[in-house]
Amino acid sequence: SSPETLEISTTSVFPRERLYQAAGVPGVARAMPLYSGYLLWRNPQPPHASRAIFIYGYNIDDPVFTMPELQSPAAKQTLKQPNVVYYDRLSRPEFGPSEVGTITEADARQVTIGGNYSLGGGFSADATLIMSDQNFARYLSPRPLDLIDTGLIQLEPGANPERVVKALRQTLPSDVEVFTKAGIINRDQTYWIASTSIGFIFGLGVLVSFIVGIVIVYQILYTDIRDHLPEYATMKAMGYRNRYLFKVVLQEALLLAVMGYIPGLMIALGLYEFTRRATAGGLPMAMDGGRTIFVLTLTVLMCSVSGMISVRKALSTDPAEVF
Repeated sequence: SSPETLEISTTSVFPRERLYQAAGVPGVARAMPLYSGYLLWRNPQPPHASRAIFIYGYNIDDPVFTMPELQSPAAKQTLKQPNVVYYDRLSRPEFGPSEVGTITEADARQVTIGGNYSLGGGFSADATLIMSDQNFARYLSPRPLDLIDTGLIQLEPGANPERVVKALRQTLPSDVEVFTKAGIINRDQTYWIASTSIGFIFGLGVLVSFIVGIVIVYQILYTDIRDHLPEYATMKAMGYRNRYLFKVVLQEALLLAVMGYIPGLMIALGLYEFTRRATAGGLPMAMDGGRTIFVLTLTVLMCSVSGMISVRKALSTDPAEVF
């Protein structure tokens, strides 16, 4: 892709000749162009609102997409027809019906839904289309097909991906960047997390929740210590050291962490599922093991900090003043 490309939906074009150069690198079986952009999709149902829809264009004979709906000879023949597209059945309902045969407009040009597939949108798009490169050129005229958005490299069987990537970087000029599949995914994730307000909002939400959690747990522990101050004073009078009292309060803090974590995890799983359904599967959100452990660690740390702050009340208790 171009060095100026931010992520898959915000691309800059580069010459198609780079694919011809890449095809000559040892280990490369095929170099395939992928075009992308936006069109205004008109909802065929009243009030016929128009919304931006993300589109992919490709050479139908190239194995660019792996969705089973696009693999049959009939599907390929359909996509080759003028002004016929495949419509993502996971698109938002505001874009209108997805039934095969639906006729509407894209950028004031007639378009027919010739089939469906399941992909889902994301942060940058609520609906997607797939069309042939020839139809792409029609709808995005006068953009030429010798300027592409993304180049896909298919390796020969047994080829080492890292070696091929290194060879491609040495062969191709600086107007393109070469990534592995994992690298392109990491680039897109880094963009949304570090370069947009989405990542900042999520990070700020975690920070605010952590601080608020410390305050709430502190209030709970402080109130409990105040209500049981005579018991703590008695323990000090009996010779228990401050270290023991600290352990008692810390154990209570850890108990609160576990008691709060379990229902919180259940609620989070429900919210994950709600988000997945609300976006028709467009946002691949799932609670994995690493995230579960990370949240548990933050919860224990949060309650431990609250415990260390609130324990001062018990440690400063003077038995003579209490009794």
